[in-house]
Amino acid sequence: MTREDIVAKVNALLADEFEVDAALFTPEANVRETLSLDSLSLVDLVAIIQQTYKIKIPVSELREIKTFNNLYDYIESHLGAA
Repeated sequence: MTREDIVAKVNALLADEFEVDAALFTPEANVRETLSLDSLSLVDLVAIIQQTYKIKIPVSELREIKTFNNLYDYIESHLGAA
């Protein structure tokens, strides 16, 4: 799976789940602010990523995911590592 595939799939999933225009998902945009995430919504985001890509995101590492670029990087670096 290429980086472009990851970006396209993540953006489509998050736009659908959180009803936000995917055009707002720029690499440097803050994930929590862009998606208006509270702690419960953040759990939903983690569940979507974990189910879709079969990767775990520990809370300690979740704190480091601030931008969409961070999220794409995390997924890309953990695919196939499970």
